[in-house]
Order: sequence, then C-alpha cells, then structure tokens
Amino acid sequence: MKLKPWRELAIPHEDVLKGTFQQAEFAADISKVHQGTATPEYQDAELFFQRTYITEGMRLLLDSVVKRLAGLGGDPVVQLQTAFGGGKTHTLLAVYHLAEGKKATSKLQGVSKILTDAGIVEMPKAKVAVLDGVELLDLASKPRVYGSTKVKTIWGELAWQLGGAEAFAKLKEADADGTAPGKGILADILSSAAPCIVLMDELVRYVSQFEEGKVLSGGTYDTQISFIQSLTEAMKAVPNAILLASLPFSDREAGSQQGVKALKALEHYFGRVQALWKPVATEEAFEIVRRRLFADVSDRLAADDVCRAYADFYAANSGDFPAETLEAAYLERLRQAYPIHPEVFDRLYDDWSSLDNFQRTRGVLKFMAKVIHRLWTSGNNDLMIQPGSLPLFDSDTRNEAINYLQQGWDPVLERDIDGERAATTELDNAKPLFGSIHACRRIARSIFLGSAPDAGIVGGAKHHRGLDLGRLMLGCAQPGQVLGHYKDGVRALVDRLQYINSANNRYWFDTRPNLRREMEERKRRYDLREDVYPFIKDKLRFAPGDFGGVHIFTPSADVPDDHQLRLVVLPPEASFSRSGQSTAIEAAQAIVKHRGEQFRQRQNRLIFLASDADTISRLKDQITSVLAWKSIVDDVKEGRLNLDVHQSKLASHSYDVAAEAIGRMIRETYKWLLAPSQEASPGTGIGDIQWDHHLISPAAVNRTEEIQKVLKEHELLITEWAPVHLEKMLRTWFWKDDAQAVSALDVWQKTCCYLYLPRLKDEHTLRAAINVGVDARDFFGIAYGQEESRYKGFHFDEATTAIFDEALLLVEPKAASEFAAKLAQEKADRDAKAKGEIKDKEVPAGGRSGGSSGDGGDGSSGGGDGGTPSPLPSKPPAAKKTVFFGNVELDPVKAKLQFSEISEEVLMLFTSKPGVKVTIKVEIHAETQPGFDESTQRAVLENTRVLKFINRDFD
Repeated sequence: MKLKPWRELAIPHEDVLKGTFQQAEFAADISKVHQGTATPEYQDAELFFQRTYITEGMRLLLDSVVKRLAGLGGDPVVQLQTAFGGGKTHTLLAVYHLAEGKKATSKLQGVSKILTDAGIVEMPKAKVAVLDGVELLDLASKPRVYGSTKVKTIWGELAWQLGGAEAFAKLKEADADGTAPGKGILADILSSAAPCIVLMDELVRYVSQFEEGKVLSGGTYDTQISFIQSLTEAMKAVPNAILLASLPFSDREAGSQQGVKALKALEHYFGRVQALWKPVATEEAFEIVRRRLFADVSDRLAADDVCRAYADFYAANSGDFPAETLEAAYLERLRQAYPIHPEVFDRLYDDWSSLDNFQRTRGVLKFMAKVIHRLWTSGNNDLMIQPGSLPLFDSDTRNEAINYLQQGWDPVLERDIDGERAATTELDNAKPLFGSIHACRRIARSIFLGSAPDAGIVGGAKHHRGLDLGRLMLGCAQPGQVLGHYKDGVRALVDRLQYINSANNRYWFDTRPNLRREMEERKRRYDLREDVYPFIKDKLRFAPGDFGGVHIFTPSADVPDDHQLRLVVLPPEASFSRSGQSTAIEAAQAIVKHRGEQFRQRQNRLIFLASDADTISRLKDQITSVLAWKSIVDDVKEGRLNLDVHQSKLASHSYDVAAEAIGRMIRETYKWLLAPSQEASPGTGIGDIQWDHHLISPAAVNRTEEIQKVLKEHELLITEWAPVHLEKMLRTWFWKDDAQAVSALDVWQKTCCYLYLPRLKDEHTLRAAINVGVDARDFFGIAYGQEESRYKGFHFDEATTAIFDEALLLVEPKAASEFAAKLAQEKADRDAKAKGEIKDKEVPAGGRSGGSSGDGGDGSSGGGDGGTPSPLPSKPPAAKKTVFFGNVELDPVKAKLQFSEISEEVLMLFTSKPGVKVTIKVEIHAETQPGFDESTQRAVLENTRVLKFINRDFD
C-alpha cells in the first residue's frame, strides 16, 4: 500500500497557500471586532467558529456563560490567566459572538451541543461591553466624546456601552471627579442592561499607566483598583451578568514595575470572586492550529493509513523511539495532529513557549503558517510535517524562528543547519544514502527545534540539554526508512558541524562554536607527507606470513630484488580505481620494472596493496582530525588550552571516537590487491604487463592471511604445486631437443624473473613438486650432474628426496625412461657376468685311482683286495665381515653435492638391506684467524641446537 503525502490529503487555507497572511491577522483584537473593523475570520461569527476548535477549557467557560446569562447559575467573574499567546483573547471573542447573538446558534459550529448540555433551548441575547486596555490607553488623560456626552473614566466607558446616556447618568459625578463608583451604582447599571457581559482585555496595561501620587482625568491608581473591587462585587448581585477579564500570566508580561504592582493588586481582587479558566492543552492545540491553517482533510481513510503506518513503524523499532510512541494514545495523537506530527507541537508548546516573547497559540500559528506555505510551494512530499521537515533554508521561516531567540543564530543556521552553503547539505550531497532522504538536514532541523530555546542552558521543563537519540529519530524518520542511515548521519554531524554539541547520547545546537572550529583550524596545520603518511604507515601493520618482507611506502630502490616473495604497500597518492586511470597501476609498474635506476630482474616476486581512490580522501581527513583532537587533548593536559569541564570531556571523547574509527577506515581504504602477470607462448612473443585486482575484506582480522587466501584462490600465488603443472611448464619453456635436462635451480630462478611463469611461494614449493613427480614415470627424472650421455645420481620412477642445489637436474621423462632402461640393461649385464665368474671358480665333487695284482684274466685278482675312492679334502669357509667403517674429507664448498653422492652410492647400499644398523657422525672443524663475529656464532649455535648436535662450541 502506497502512502499518500500530506499535501495530497490536507490542503491549507487560501491565505496560507498564497502567503498573504499578515502577522496581525493571527492576533485576535476584540476591540476591532466590537467596532466592526476586524478581518472576516474574526468579525464573522459563523466563520470564526468554523475555524475555532472549542477546547475543554473553552467549553466549560461557554457553559458557565450561557448558564449565567440565562439565570441558571454560573460564575459571575472569570479570570483568564495563561502564558502569553495561550488563547485568552480568542476565548473572549468566542464569548462575545455567542452573547451578541447576531448569528443563530445553529450556525455556530459546536455551540448547539453546549446549549443542549446546559439545558438551554434558546440563547438569550445579551448586551456586551468591551473594555480593551490597549485601545483605552488614551482615556486616562483624554476624555472620549459621544455626542454631547464626555466620558473620562473606564467606568464611564462601561456604563455608556451597557446603557448609553441613561446608564452613564447614574455615575456621571464619579466619572467627572475620577472617583470610583460604589458597587450599588454598578449593580443598578448591570441590572438595567442584563443579561449582559463585560469583557476586559489587557486591563493591566491600562491600570499600570496610573502611577502612585499622579492624578489624571481618568482617575488615579487607587480609584482604578477600587473600581475593579466594586465591579466584581456588583457582578455577584446580578444573577444574569458576568465579567470575564484576562490578566498576564507572569511579571514579565506585565511589563514595568508599575505593571507588576497592578497585576498583583488585580489578582488579589479578582481572586476573591473569580473562577479560574482552564488553558489550552497541547492536544487541543492540534485542532486549533489545524483548523486555522488547513481546510478539512480530503481523505480521512488515507490520512488514517499514514498515522497507522507511523504507529506501526514505531512499534517495529521500539528500542529506537521514546516509550510514549508505543502507547495506543499516541496513534490518537497522530490522528488529532494530522498533517502535523505531534512532535512539532510538543517542541513548540513544551520548549518554545518557555521563551519570553513566544505566544503559545499565536506564535505557533505564525510560525507554522510560514512553514506550511514554504513546504507547499517547494513541493514537499513528506508523509507528515515533522521537525525534520521544517524549511529553515527559507528566509521567512528562518527569521520567524530566530525572532524569538537570542542573538547569534544566523551563522548557526547558515553554516550548520540548512541552506545551500550549510555543511548538512554538503554531507547529504556527498553520500547518496544520506541525500536520498535528506538525512543530515532533517537531523539538524530536528535538533534545532528541540534545543534552540535552551540556548545552551537548561530551560523550561527540561532537566537535560538537547534531545536524546530516540526523540531525534522521532523528529526525522518516516515509515519505510532505514534508521541506521539517520544514526550514521548523527555521527557525521557530530564529527563535522561547528555549533553542535553532544553528551550522554544527547544533542543540541548553541550559538557558541564548539571545539570543532578549533579542531578544523588545527587540521590545516598538518602536512600530508610529513604528518599524515607516517601516521598511516604506522597503522599499516602486517604479519610476515608467506612474504619475505612487507614494504610500506618504500621507494623502488629500497625494495630488494631477490628470490623472496614481497608485499609492497603503495603510498596514499597511488590509489586504485576500477573505473578510469589508476595511479596505483603506474606506481606498481614502475617498481616492477626498476629498482631505483637499475632494471629489476626478479619481477615475479612482487605483490602490491593499494588504497581505494574513492575513500583515501576521507581517510586523510579522518587522520588530520585525529591529530587535531590529540593536540587539543594534549594542550588541555599541559595547561596550554583552557576549557571547561564539559569541553574537556568532549575533546577527549571526540579524540577517542575519531581514533577508534581509524583502524576500520584504513582497512576499508587499503583493500585493493594488485598482482602483475603477462601472457606469452613460444613463438608468439610476450604481451604487455597485465594487472589482476582483487578486493581484500575489511572485516578480516589477519590481513596477511586474507591476502594470501585471495592470492591462492585466484592462483596468483602457488603454495602447493602438482607435478603435472611443473612438467607442462618444463615442456613449454625449458626442455628442448638438444637439452633434455635442465637445472632445477635455473627453473626456480626463472619463475622468479618472468611474469608469464607461475609465481611460486618459495623454492620449497618447487622441491615438493619434484619429490612427488620423481616417484612416477609420467613427469620427469632427476640427476645431480651429466657427463656426456650419462646422468650422475639419477632417479626415475622411485621415491627419493631431492637435494635442491645447483647440481640438481630435471630430466625429460622420455629421456629419463631411456636412461633408466639403459641402466637396467647394464645392471642385468653385470649381474649375468658376475654369475659366470662364480661358476668358473667352482671345484668338482669326486675322482678315482686304481691299482691291481695277478697274471691276467679279466682284471680280477684271485688273491687281491678292492674299494671306493675317497673325496678331496675341502677348503675351510672364510669368516663373514660384520662391521664397516670409513671416513672421508669433504670440500666445504661442494659438501652438499659430495654428501649426496655418498648417501646415494654408499649409504643406500646399507640402508636398503634389512637388519643393517647404520651410524653416521658428522664432524665439523672450522677456524679463522680474525675470529668469528657474534652474529655468526649466534646463528651457528642456534642452528646446531635445532639440528640436535651433541657437541657444539666455539673456542
């Protein structure tokens, strides 16, 4: 359901629409009505009651009046005494029109019910005397002439108005002498004119001009007081006569010292017989103002939908609004006040009415008439007119507001609150979330309405300065809007405006600049390169992680050109933007290509972190604010700056808040990760440097881990490498027909140099891939040297741990397979040859020797002996060798390679046989004539400790 704005449902009266109303039109003047010269809305009884809301106080008063005039009781004397602008004169006018009877009571809106409730069928027509103290001022010294009759005193004027010459004749002598008539004469005059009403307005103004001891033609001060005493007593004697008198509410309204004296005296005599009149309540003021400023609401159902939407909005966000908004009665208040929000009335009646010259009803009418006219002409589409809607950018509205305030509010409104040059307008324009709802301007207007009357002090019924956040939200937010945007706006205002103050979650404006002006002036002292950049650099802290070094705002000449992976944080002026040209790319490319004046060799070892072009300026401003607030706090501590307690606390709080935001803002600013790369393929050449850019989450606790995570996710940094990728790279860029084996160290070094090759974390990543790949036949073999067509320390399709040094070769798999086959054949030949030599050395198992005796025959000897031959005696078996020992001296420079050869050619012959126990001892002896420095000693001792040397020491 789409809610309709107020302008579609409540149309202002024509004079409000056109802006043709005059200040005087809001001032009810009973004398002009009595003389027949008032404006139609006051002169015409029917029109007057159409635009008049009969309040509870007015209803009770009219009830007493009609009963009194009908002789059915009622109070003889009623004193109307409320604050300035409380509706006293307006009430006198209602009584005047009712009693005068020029229009039938049926045509007077709301009057018929009063008569019915009082039990009166027909309202008696009464004579009305109007004694307006302001209009009668000159009567004190200048008699009035009615035909042949000259009237000198106020009692003479009363008699003339009630009964003409006949009534005046009854007190002619008292009028001529300036002496007060007795209550009998006055009672006689009232009885003759009854039913009658005497309306007295601004009586104190008239009486106060009679100074003590001074005699005027209109009498003396004492005779005026005596007259009032006699008149109030006479009223009691006439059952269908009534006196209504308005008196000022306070000594200030009474004016001079003489006025105060007159007020006290009149209060005394009225107090003896008077009935007090109930003033206008705030809720009743809703209808008073609405009737005077607006025609009837055209669509009550649509208006009710708006009011319900507000009530539901407050209920759904109960923790963000005052508790009163959750009560069912608040929905009724919204309906009564529509299209003006009740908060506007609450602030005007509770806060502004405490001002000396602000009239409770008339002042509200004048101010709101200007507000509504400007809102109408500017096309305002708010759902209701809230404090945040006030068009304080309009000169008429602004002047009407500050007319009641102390001097000094012009620059506050101009600079901080509303208008084209106001800081609030700048803040709204700078941030779309603010600008879409005019958040900053609405907040500032609400704070102004709720705090300007206090002018920096506790005033009225308030016990605290300013508005709390809940009431501030009440003045700004409309249904459907995000409260968080307003809360962000409040923080922005506190951080920016010069006349706003805050403490204990309350906010107010003052005519005295807050510390912000001092802070803003100090901000200008700070230089970006000398102060701001070092501050950012100090706050940019990173754990090393996979990086061999983190270089913050480091010149290219100071970024090492080595094999370690390095993170380079670009300075603030080198910012990145996805749209348009980025200075970050230019700065990073310069570092990639050069190290100072020299060409950089290992270009593939650099990763860059850059600031965001859209937020870097806000970060710089925030840092200068922190520095400025810190200097203020330091100056206060050192006694160089004298502030009161509140300002000192405010300075400390502002510094804490600004400093707390720095960490978050730096993370939000330095969020672009830049990594260089190149496209290339054999035979087609190498392309230009390309830049991958990725966002780093500002919420990450460990920034280094987050950077590494992003790099790994996008394969910009390889920490674990499959041998298939290594084999593919070797086949593409390294193995050739005439070079079937390449140096592993050369491969590593080239990956560090060329941007079209993978970026490895370190050499261990390459070695791990080699260790995995050599265990299969699909990728490569390894060797530790090559002589002619033979590989030294060759391994292929077997588990081994590669020793990563300058001797390590990576052999193309086909060549490795062929060489492995050749080695297998050679081994087979050796095995076959070894077996043949063993056979040649074997001895026969037995033999024969003969001998015979006798003379012939078949060789048998009749008398000789025979037997089997004996075996040859065997050689005793040789004893088996059970222990091997050996020692060798290694070249210190080639020790790594030589030890590898020893391991492969000797140790493996032992370790490959089960049950062989091998002990290896390494003895190192080093000496130098100059002696070893401390760093060398420390490093050696630490490394040997880690490597678990049994004996280790220096002499």
